[in-house]
Amino acid sequence: QVLLVESGGGSVQAGGSLRLACTASGQTLSSYDTAWFRQAPGKGREFVAVFRRNGSRTYYADSVKGRFTISRDKNKNNVYLEMSSLKPEDTAVYYCAASSTLILSNIRNKDGYAHWGQGTQVTVSS
Repeated sequence: QVLLVESGGGSVQAGGSLRLACTASGQTLSSYDTAWFRQAPGKGREFVAVFRRNGSRTYYADSVKGRFTISRDKNKNNVYLEMSSLKPEDTAVYYCAASSTLILSNIRNKDGYAHWGQGTQVTVSS
């Protein structure tokens, strides 16, 4: 079983940048599709981006497209989320998630992911 730990969260002003890291242990991330989700106070957990293991294709939520980039470092067994032009509405707890059985139609659905990290807080002030 893969264990996921997020890091890199913090507080930043609007327009700033942050890089989140998801570090895996137990198994290699090359065997998983790996995604980022976020959850703002009082809201449900929403899809942000996914890095697919086959072909390294990436998909993004419309709200972050062009501002966020998901990538994977196979040597370090990490997945990153580079966030730029941050907005106050990006404030949330960000979670790393992984799935070894994900299908394309389910990539934006949190129920498609069996493995989750504990989350890291991102706060963007105006």
